[in-house]
Amino acid sequence: MMMIALGCAQNNPQEEAWISLFNGKDLNDWQVKISGHPLQENFGNTFRVDSGRLVVRYDQYDSFRNQFGHIFYKQKFSHYRLRVEYRFVGEQATGGEGWATRNSGVMLHAQPPETMELDQDFPISIEAQFLGGLGKGSRPSANLCTPATHVYMADTLFTPHCISSTSKTYDGDQWVTAEFVVLGDSLIQHWVEGQVVIQYTKPHIGGGVVNHYNPTYKVDGTPLTEGFIALQSESHPVEFRKVELLNLVGCKDPKAKNYKAYFVKANNSGCQY
Repeated sequence: MMMIALGCAQNNPQEEAWISLFNGKDLNDWQVKISGHPLQENFGNTFRVDSGRLVVRYDQYDSFRNQFGHIFYKQKFSHYRLRVEYRFVGEQATGGEGWATRNSGVMLHAQPPETMELDQDFPISIEAQFLGGLGKGSRPSANLCTPATHVYMADTLFTPHCISSTSKTYDGDQWVTAEFVVLGDSLIQHWVEGQVVIQYTKPHIGGGVVNHYNPTYKVDGTPLTEGFIALQSESHPVEFRKVELLNLVGCKDPKAKNYKAYFVKANNSGCQY
């Protein structure tokens, strides 16, 4: 008689446990905040799911009217790797700003969406700015922008709003893979198609660019050690077919069943034995 061994699969400490923030079916794990509209009012059905993709559309707008929008994942993170596949499509919404043509992004370490004011345009956050090529000239992507924040570049305080990455230009409607390594407030790296294109340290609250915020949540000098992840709508249609995350916080006890060798920050309260 053949004996069949039963039991749980062994934990592989090296195997990466990526999770999909976008499930390809609905936006139930996300919260929408569009300037001029209350939290969770998805004006114009701006953010929607189409053919398994999270898409940003403006076909129900008569004019963009600076109604900048963000869709926030429900949970905040501190140390992680985030991988996003995106592309720009179609034409910019009527009334969109010239600088917003083929422009979107992902916000890192963002303030909680419920703390944004009705008319606030951008969350206090670090922005990884996505730009699409315009068919001529250089236009790198995964740039750094700093809405009400500052960072350090090579140990020097950086206060301008945006700085270009070293990525190449991506014209047309091609899919682009961007990845972000976020280690609290000690290091953030932007990767495009497997290459580091910019990195910086010590993100913290400071500076301007954000309008109509509640000053309670803008205490200059406060380190940004964690926060929410949000995708942008800035007037140009954009699509996301993958938004996935590898949490780098977890059980660091090698004796535990859920130990992972790649964790960089311990949370041993969740260890399983």
